[in-house]
Amino acid sequence: MNATINTFSLKTVFTDFKEITKAGLAISVLFSSIAGYLLGFDEEHPFQWSVLLILAIGGYCMVGASNAFNQVIEKDLDILMDRTKNRPVPSGRMSVNSALAIATILTIIGITLLYTINPKSAMFGAISIFLYTSVYTPLKRMTPLSVFVGAFPGAIPFMLGWVAATNDFGIEAGTLFLIQFFWQFPHFWAIGWFLYDDYEKAGFFMLPTGKKDKSTALQTILYTVWLIVASLLPVLGYTGKLHISPISAVAVFLLGLWMLLYAVKLYQLRTPKAARTLMLVSVSYITLLQLVYILDKFLR
Repeated sequence: MNATINTFSLKTVFTDFKEITKAGLAISVLFSSIAGYLLGFDEEHPFQWSVLLILAIGGYCMVGASNAFNQVIEKDLDILMDRTKNRPVPSGRMSVNSALAIATILTIIGITLLYTINPKSAMFGAISIFLYTSVYTPLKRMTPLSVFVGAFPGAIPFMLGWVAATNDFGIEAGTLFLIQFFWQFPHFWAIGWFLYDDYEKAGFFMLPTGKKDKSTALQTILYTVWLIVASLLPVLGYTGKLHISPISAVAVFLLGLWMLLYAVKLYQLRTPKAARTLMLVSVSYITLLQLVYILDKFLR
């Protein structure tokens, strides 16, 4: 009997930890950091498994801490939305103090681990947690500009990997940041569109005009175009050590057109289904883009 209770308790604790840190999201963000690291190492900065492992654990802690703090801050709002009411804190499965303790411990572990790689990595990790929890989270109920602010911490992981590999924040890391920065807008506006009614219950302003209208859809198209432009910068030869071949640039361009197609479909249809499809395409897009960049480096 005791063994059954202990097993159940451990399973519950593990499940709640995954939910409080948003494990699925954290792992996808982590993939960006690993991609950045694989792009960054070279003869001057050789590949190290130990650094990659520390980056992975530290990166997960960084994202997990941000998500845990966010759920503590928004606990009274999460209970209003169908999508979030069963999270550990609003559902009552986890106390606020426990969630705060987890968030604080993850912050300390994450920043400490990133610092062992280099101080710049720790600095960007700390900036990411601060912006997400102290600026983006409160702004969500005040202004649609919250998405713009949230795009900054959201764009850090890709370039964080490069900084971890090279201990340098230059044009290369800046380009990786720019790509993921522009990607945030069509991605989150698509989410804000198909979850509009749920967000409205909590008073969140996620769409640029505050409405599911042509203007919001048009801005989604425009930012997708900027994303395509940013993703092609490495083929022009002006982004330092970060460059891709013309063949890979064609693949990147085609990926961009694929995402743009669904952004245009959202403009034409303006339905939750079209928005959800764009969101799914955007997730596939950023993953495939990073894979193309990595394959280009290793196959050249």
